[in-house]
Amino acid sequence: MNERTISTGGRRVQRRTRRRRHIGGILLMLLPAAALIGALHAASPRPAPPTSPPAGHLPVTAADAVLSEEPQDAGPAGADTDWYLTLVNRWNPIPEHYEVNLVETAGGELVDERIYEPLMEMLEAAKEGNWNQLPLVVSGYRTQEEQQRLYDDRIAKYRGQGFSESEAKEMAEQWVAVPGHSEHQLGFAVDINGATYDVYLWLQENSYKYGFIFRYPGNRTEITGTAEEVWHYRYVGVEAATEMYEKGLCLEEYLAERQGEE
Repeated sequence: MNERTISTGGRRVQRRTRRRRHIGGILLMLLPAAALIGALHAASPRPAPPTSPPAGHLPVTAADAVLSEEPQDAGPAGADTDWYLTLVNRWNPIPEHYEVNLVETAGGELVDERIYEPLMEMLEAAKEGNWNQLPLVVSGYRTQEEQQRLYDDRIAKYRGQGFSESEAKEMAEQWVAVPGHSEHQLGFAVDINGATYDVYLWLQENSYKYGFIFRYPGNRTEITGTAEEVWHYRYVGVEAATEMYEKGLCLEEYLAERQGEE
């Protein structure tokens, strides 16, 4: 395993590379599902997410934060045992001075090293719902610069179609998080592709066993601020993931419920 440190946007990132073989073969097997996801992105109209927190779901950041009208500062990830519950969404930015140690997955995407083992265990088990093929992480950690590029490119796309600057921005934010507000910048959110759509059904029913949640269900858009993304999974730990699965909660609801109990 090779290790090196890189700097991105003022944040220190340590990268460790784990070599994996036969990546080319895996990529070829996953092309059909990748094409399916692309088609869903292009064809499905997406409701505009809310611009302010919905009533009853004020901005929160970490499980030990106090609910208030203003977003709380969660502090650097890893500052306490609940690093995996750090909340990043439309109303809560990446914590200041955030640092992450990264490892490389099959396919080349990077994730926080703390989620690597449960992630790979989940993907290996998910072969059961993916024609016995290993699903692939197609998007993991993103730097501020990468998120900004995706955001700007989407705005430019809509501007090129004749929309005004404000219209293009509003439409872009339905698909791409504002830089500094993307879970991908934490390092423990991943987009997953498989050989068949059935893998997403498997993940929805089994991901909690490995500490991951289906982060953006369609019936929670008003709370999460993001429309349904069947491919997006986020690590929160087995205990939290199990409770969210059993109660049908999204992360925002889970954190608000925990704060109400304290």
